Amino acid sequence: LRRGARNLVFGGGRAGARVMILEDAPGRAEDLQGLPFAGPAGQLLGKMCAAIGLDRAEEVYAASVIPWRPPQDREASAAEIAMMQPFLHRHIILAAPQVVICMGNISCQAVLGKRGLSKLRGAWQEGFALPVLPMVHPQGLLRQPNRKKQAWQDLLMLKAWLRAQSEGGKT
Repeated sequence: LRRGARNLVFGGGRAGARVMILEDAPGRAEDLQGLPFAGPAGQLLGKMCAAIGLDRAEEVYAASVIPWRPPQDREASAAEIAMMQPFLHRHIILAAPQVVICMGNISCQAVLGKRGLSKLRGAWQEGFALPVLPMVHPQGLLRQPNRKKQAWQDLLMLKAWLRAQSEGGKT
């Protein structure tokens, strides 16, 4: 994977942020910029965060499960996901978030050991001893705008969880 990519896409935002958002693998825009969630999908993610009062630059840390763009933007294989899982786990530990948002099937598989984003989204899960909220990737929302209502529901769940944690409660 590394030989076919232009850049390593490791992470972006502020390490130590309460929220860590994981995407599956970098696409063309991410590979060119060397940052997760770049291009139109990244702009949409910024708007999504702002809509619930999160400053993406200061309150969110983003990363990719697979740090290199797969050839022809193909989906990462099960072997590639398994190979990167220990590194991803360590990355999450070092980033030290309070909550992980998995945007896409590959990130759900890597963190939760499950696929089927349509069934997983909308409910809290646990992965790597952290609360995990599966969500549709902004790129998916750009391709299927009819899923924005689901994404908004998930964002409201995240907002409520963050508020509860700030107030000292648990959800």
